[in-house]
Amino acid sequence: MPELPEVETIRRQLEGVLGGRRVIEAGSHPSAKFTPARDVTGARLLTAGRRGKFLLLGTDDGRELVVHLGMTGALSFHPDPDVHGDPHLRAWWRLAPADGDDQQALQVEETLLFHDIRRFGRIRVVTAGEYHGIPALAAAGPEPFDPELDGRRLWLNLSKSRRRLKTQLLSQRPIAGVGNIYADEALWLAGISPFTTSIGLVRATRLLEALRQVLGQGIDNGGTTFRDYRNLAGGSGSNQLRLAVYGRAGAPCLRCDTVLRSAVLDARTTTWCPTCQRR
Repeated sequence: MPELPEVETIRRQLEGVLGGRRVIEAGSHPSAKFTPARDVTGARLLTAGRRGKFLLLGTDDGRELVVHLGMTGALSFHPDPDVHGDPHLRAWWRLAPADGDDQQALQVEETLLFHDIRRFGRIRVVTAGEYHGIPALAAAGPEPFDPELDGRRLWLNLSKSRRRLKTQLLSQRPIAGVGNIYADEALWLAGISPFTTSIGLVRATRLLEALRQVLGQGIDNGGTTFRDYRNLAGGSGSNQLRLAVYGRAGAPCLRCDTVLRSAVLDARTTTWCPTCQRR
């Protein structure tokens, strides 16, 4: 599933090409998960924002088109797509040419497409900032790069639960945008076991620094691609070449040479170093 770095990569690409274009036509798969895509017909897409793993496209009428990519979702532009013959197309928005001489706005490609093979994605349209109808978004914790977030606040957020630390991170409640890949990477970097159920202020501060480091690296590398993730241009990220633990079970730890272990933790595969990440 695309995590913060992947969604942020797409957000930045969208920001450079939407240019206030008007949605002159929209369509979707008949599932209620995707039909809200049609509700922005006639509106202009002004801004490209992100909250955790959600894309937030702001319109000129005070609403937001909320897109969650799910497991296999991908956005792309196409000049003349076959919107009725593509079996994995879940939603599409036909965009008018940009007004004026905005060189950053898309000039040739006219249709924004949302493909999702497994249909775990979701689209909603809400009044800007009102997410009560999207529980996962409404309950999301602070953004990792929020300047007001510090180790103490993360520690307090984590202290609200006795679940295992990695499971807490994946819940999105203590901090937003972290999924399986970056949780494994940050916990290894911070030297904290994913199985522990509580950490003190010192380790929470170290964990926040590690989260910011691995998420920042992911953004710099355009995201992590193993199979499904593609950016707006259809390209892959390169962060999979920089991972220290995720997907490397059985290989030596890059820090101490201990063989990395893997286990299923609360239904998610987890990789860690038994020496560097003692409980």
